[in-house]
Order: sequence, then C-alpha cells, then structure tokens
Amino acid sequence: MNNKNATVYVVGNFKGGVGKTKTVTMLAYESATHFKEKTLVIDLDPQGNATRVLAKTGGISSITTSVTDGFSNGDLEPEIVNVTTNLDLIPANTAFRNLTKILVQKFGNDEDSQIFYLKKLIEPLKEKYDRIYIDVPPTISDYSDNAMLAADYCIIVLQTQELSLDGAQTYIAYMQFLSDKYNSNLNVLGIVPMMLRAGGRVDTKVLDQAISMYGGNVLQTIVKYQERLKVYDVEGISINYNQRGKMDMWDQKAHALFINVLTELNEHQKVLDSL
Repeated sequence: MNNKNATVYVVGNFKGGVGKTKTVTMLAYESATHFKEKTLVIDLDPQGNATRVLAKTGGISSITTSVTDGFSNGDLEPEIVNVTTNLDLIPANTAFRNLTKILVQKFGNDEDSQIFYLKKLIEPLKEKYDRIYIDVPPTISDYSDNAMLAADYCIIVLQTQELSLDGAQTYIAYMQFLSDKYNSNLNVLGIVPMMLRAGGRVDTKVLDQAISMYGGNVLQTIVKYQERLKVYDVEGISINYNQRGKMDMWDQKAHALFINVLTELNEHQKVLDSL
C-alpha cells in the first residue's frame, strides 16, 4: 500500500455486542504485525473497549492522551500512543460522551462542519499511515456520522443472529443515506460473519439470509467462537511461543483466522479500487 495516503475503514453494526471492537483490534494487529503496514486505530467509543485491549496489548499501564482532547484542540496528532511496532492508537475516554457539546461549541449550527470534523482531523495523519481503523458506538449519532464520512470503506460485523442482521441492514441503509446526502464515496468493503454456534440452526439461517441479500459482500471466512479470542479481550492480543520456538497452537489458530479475514477484505478492496 502507498504509505503516503492511508485508507480509512469504519467498522460497525447498529447492534451492540456483535464483535465489532474485536474485529477492529484484530484487523489492526494483523495489518501491523503480519502485513507490516503502519496502522492507526482511532477509538471513538466513550466506553473505550478498543483502548483497553490495545493498551494491554502494548503493556501500557497509563494513558494520558485522548481523542476528546484531539477534538477539542483541533489536532489529533498529539494524542497518538504507540502500542507496538507499526501499531498506534488514539485512545477514547468517558469524557468523549460530550462529543455533541464539543461540536456545537466549535461550529454552532453549522451541520456540515460538525459532520465532517473527523475527516478534517484525519487528513494530516494520512501521510503517516497505510491503514486507519475507526471504532464507533453502535448508535446513529455524531460518532457514526463523523466516522462514516471520514472513511473510505465500511466493514460490517454480522453476528449470526436476527437482531445483528437487522442492525447490519440498518447500518448499510443509513450509510447509503449519508453517502447520498453528502456526496460521499463510501462503500461496504465486506461483511464479516461472526458465528456463535457453528452448525446452529439460527446461525446457519441468518448467514444464509445475509448471503442471499448481500451476495459476495459476505466474506467466505467465518469467525467462529474461540476461547483464545476471549482471552485477548481480557489480557491483550499476543503471540506466544513454546520452548522450541513454535507458535502456540491456539494463538496460531486465532491469528490465522483474522489474517484470512484481512486477506479477503484486501481482495475486495482491489476490485473496488479498480472500478
């Protein structure tokens, strides 16, 4: 990738708890470590789940910067924290729940300036990175509006349950509405299926429904439940080796899964970039 013009991805679904933050953090980690690309995660969720996972990943015990300060001061660069080689983070904190107040204080009723603020703030960072991933709360709000209009591509996370499919449909429809209203060239890069129960009747039905609705947008790689991925949420993302220098089998399985997801998304991007 051209490291002078980062591609920006927003990862979303309007239903919470579907694995959105897990997808952001794992894709960013694989981009940075496996593909050796300079990668930035911008955490726009006041709950800061991506911030916590990546802080543990990098062994960072204290974070003093925040996306809140970046939005307030009009400059995100001073808020960047290095996590590990090739991977940086702009962390969130609970003060970011006041995003709407920050935008009104800065821009009054100028809706265009409010909604395109993140896009403006990201622009100077693009020459420093290959990829920028944005994590957002699962709501129609100033967070999702700013993220969608700052992004080049949207990655949808679909947990194989009815409400998650509804959330994905709403997300895609709202993305299209924003794209049309503001003449933005935002495309769905791919839909990542997260299956709770492999072979479960509801899971299979929802996945089949998604494929019938969205066809090749649904990735062939299915993220199935793995205990190791839950461990990463608690302890941070890692790769462990045994005494003989071989990668831990469960780490290998977890990382190979998201390397496959990222490889598929890259293939989708090549096609869309060529259009």
